[in-house]
Amino acid sequence: MPQSQSLERPYFRIWNLAWPMILSNISVPLLGAVDTAILGHLPSPEYLSGVAIGASVMSMLLWAFGFLRMGTTGLVARSGDGGETWLLRALLLALALGLALLLLASPLLELIVGWMNASEQAAPHARDYLQIRLLSAPLALANFALLGFFIGRQDSRAPLFILLAANLLNIALDFVLIVGLGLGARGAAMATVCADICAFAFGLRLLGRVDADIWKQLAGRLRRSDFYPWRAIAPWLELLRINGDLFIRTCLLLLTMTFFTAQGAAQGDAVLAANAILLQLLMMTSYALDGFAHATEALVGDSIARKSRRQFYTTVHTAGLWALGSATAITLVFAGGRDLILPLFTNLENVVGEAQRVYGWLCALPLIAVWSYQLDGIFIGAGKSRDMRNTMFVATVLVFFPAWWLTRAWGNHGVWFSLFLWMISRSLGLLVYYYCYKQRDLWL
Repeated sequence: MPQSQSLERPYFRIWNLAWPMILSNISVPLLGAVDTAILGHLPSPEYLSGVAIGASVMSMLLWAFGFLRMGTTGLVARSGDGGETWLLRALLLALALGLALLLLASPLLELIVGWMNASEQAAPHARDYLQIRLLSAPLALANFALLGFFIGRQDSRAPLFILLAANLLNIALDFVLIVGLGLGARGAAMATVCADICAFAFGLRLLGRVDADIWKQLAGRLRRSDFYPWRAIAPWLELLRINGDLFIRTCLLLLTMTFFTAQGAAQGDAVLAANAILLQLLMMTSYALDGFAHATEALVGDSIARKSRRQFYTTVHTAGLWALGSATAITLVFAGGRDLILPLFTNLENVVGEAQRVYGWLCALPLIAVWSYQLDGIFIGAGKSRDMRNTMFVATVLVFFPAWWLTRAWGNHGVWFSLFLWMISRSLGLLVYYYCYKQRDLWL
């Protein structure tokens, strides 16, 4: 869509970019919710607890490299030339990091599961899950780069097709492998590995449909001597600088979430399982609201490439209103649907009772967390990754952990309260940076 048209109809432009991302994003936690629901209806909570621990660790290991999606989006959006070279660099980096992760993490699984405070019954299921999931690590990271490329080009339909195809396959295999064949945690992991392979193959196919000459362009760049870092180091340094900041920021985020899960495990399998269900609902919220953040990333990057202040601030304000309205609707659904939502995940009375006890925190979080998601989108699109890193450091080290330490006597309420303060501090920190840049006219 031409720039002038996008500015005349900004609400439609944001929505047209956001809704495919909302659907594709929701499919990710929906997949986790299906895993949780299937395992939650097995006779013992140890299956659900084991997969909760394994999935949390896998998130820490894989999502620590989520910079491959975020960094690629911003670089492609600001490139102004299609961004094929940035895609190629990101894919090569993703495959190398994925192989390193596979080789280095496998021998450490026993230590990792032990650190997560897994019970004696849940630990074997967590190890089985992780051993299988690691097999697709290189392709899982490459998928981050592919998704970032499509979003940066303002093509939100391709990620929708990729993630829906992969996650529908995963859900179908969940029923076959977990319910049909009785493979438990191993079945859940095998289904996800197959989905990662499917997503990568489908993403490569869609690349050719986006641009018929893209394979020739990528092959030509590989043959050019100035593509490689020993001939042209500056672009690779830029890639590493942005991705390094985002890597630290993501590690801090995942440390918080993993520690949150571990504290639930330390309070027993019922608390761990209840928190796993509520976290699935929170993840659905974040992924849905991230659809507007992804649209913001692409349009902010494009406005900076065009040096258009009008497009920049129109994007920020319009996407913020869309996100706030959506967060309000989600909060109302959570508040009014507690007794309908929780039984969908489990019929274990002790797990449902614990989830109901801390359910109020889940209802309050969307209206707080939405601002951190939107501000992340602005800063990713603008390439200001260092500010995101600094804000996350303050929120994690100086807010979350001290709050948890001071509220340990509150039990599970203390852990959720610490998460609540963590979200507030993330939003406030980025908001301060945003207005400092705005006052000094430094965004462009």
